[in-house]
Amino acid sequence: MHSATNMPRFDTEHVIPFVDSLVLSANKRADRLLQLLVEIQTQYSFVPDQAILRLAEQLAIPSSEIRGIIEFYSFLHLVEQGDFQIHFSDSVIDRMSGSKVLIQQLCDRLGVSPGEPRADGRVTVSTVSCIGMADQAPAALVNGYPLTKLDSKRIKAMAQLIESSTPVDEWPADFFLVSNNIRRRDLLLAAPFQEGSALSHLFKTGTDGILDKLSRSGLRGRGGAGFKTAAKWQMCRDIDADERYVICNADEGEPGSFKDRFLLETCADDVIEGITLCGLITGANKGIIYLRVEYRYLKQHLEERLARRRDKALLGEGILDQDGADFDIEIRLGAGAYICGEESALIESLEGKRGIPRNRPPYPVTSGYMGKPSVVNNVATFFVAAWVATKGGNWFASKGTAESIGTKLFSISGDCRYPGIYEFPFGLTISKVLDECGASETQAVQVTGPAGNLVLSDSLERKLCYEDLPAGGSFMIFNKSRDLLGIVKTFSDFFAHESCGFCTPCRVGTSLISDLVTRVHSGHATQQELDQIQIIAEVMNTSSRCGLGRTASRPIMQALQQAPELFTHRGETG
Repeated sequence: MHSATNMPRFDTEHVIPFVDSLVLSANKRADRLLQLLVEIQTQYSFVPDQAILRLAEQLAIPSSEIRGIIEFYSFLHLVEQGDFQIHFSDSVIDRMSGSKVLIQQLCDRLGVSPGEPRADGRVTVSTVSCIGMADQAPAALVNGYPLTKLDSKRIKAMAQLIESSTPVDEWPADFFLVSNNIRRRDLLLAAPFQEGSALSHLFKTGTDGILDKLSRSGLRGRGGAGFKTAAKWQMCRDIDADERYVICNADEGEPGSFKDRFLLETCADDVIEGITLCGLITGANKGIIYLRVEYRYLKQHLEERLARRRDKALLGEGILDQDGADFDIEIRLGAGAYICGEESALIESLEGKRGIPRNRPPYPVTSGYMGKPSVVNNVATFFVAAWVATKGGNWFASKGTAESIGTKLFSISGDCRYPGIYEFPFGLTISKVLDECGASETQAVQVTGPAGNLVLSDSLERKLCYEDLPAGGSFMIFNKSRDLLGIVKTFSDFFAHESCGFCTPCRVGTSLISDLVTRVHSGHATQQELDQIQIIAEVMNTSSRCGLGRTASRPIMQALQQAPELFTHRGETG
């Protein structure tokens, strides 16, 4: 038994001075509210009432609104979480790797229930949807630091370290080993990037010259929507405005995706140079990297790269000694919300609010962050742009297909011998990908995460390209031993959990579909309930506010269409 205490375990006397110092450093800007909350959460393991009231007073924001923001984000808490905060990754890949058993083992050893802080304030064990470590699952975070390739032996050691109050920075270093797992290189990964090369080409050829290279390259946004990069940057540049912003979307929340994590770890200079390039082309002076809180452990690494580039005149005022070439970048943290991967929700979050998607139009390129024209691209897009500016559009266009030019990075995980990062040219068949990563007896592949496409074994000759099967980068493999309907259930539960709750079709629809899929999986659904799923899906597809609601029913609908035999006997029971 662990003794309980009702006394606060943090220093209440210093909460107000701590909050005041944070607010002062943020120049009392309300749009920095989320960053202030993340800092307070990091300091105390939750956001104390005193801090909420002080923030409300200092920023002129109702305390009820601040509480609503805290409740919106999964990594912010109103209740003390303790000295050790363990977040197990709960993606389908982690579950396939045995994570549920390991979670229970740790909870049993620590005498704690999942999601509930232990009474003595020592530890909380909970789950999050995905932490971007599917290539080395099962994985977890402890106080923001990743733990990979967990097993029963490591769980036992973790419990001992926690009970002995051993600080996390004194835990064995091999617990925190994150492998790059680069399995295949092509154009982009064949050689190291020469820092400053893209910027040098910009100053030689001018903005129109770089935009022409990007246009010739056929580069589309790597986040999934596939909008042409050159067109987006040029639109932002040509809008009459006194201020513009460049935003790097590093909120890689799609389960099974980890390519952005890899790029931020190993190719940070390439990415930062791409962001800087965009800033100088569009006339922006400020760039922001919106870093998902699950990647918080990378923040210091990225800050060091930014500082190094400022020292080399590759960032800041007078880049490469060019008058007026002023552009700098700051890093801001998310707080755990899948919906913030959507660009307008991300901007709302950057402005210190709940990440609720905006009505569009207007689009960010005309009215984005703080109402100013803003380019929002993801990590991989800026990475590729830096290479295209250096090597040329024709270089990149030498690979791929007519409508899907170049190569793309894929995060491959699941039932294969070699999970990791693969660079493939567009147009490759799924069967070829499976051969390269050592997959066998494949039953199905989920392309581009739960919101993407389910491909069964009879369709493995489909091609990964915009002309056939668009691919956002996540590639999860399931062999014939897997319960495919159980996987669909996991995806449906994910959408119900991650709905922002703003619009009724998504808020209610994801919950209803999750419940119905659970009934189908347990064998208690009727044919009428199967019919209801299709009706609900149609309503969500046509009336949801954003893409989450419009794609949340896709896993179950694709399973119904492509594998009706999974439902035949279940739909006749109950």
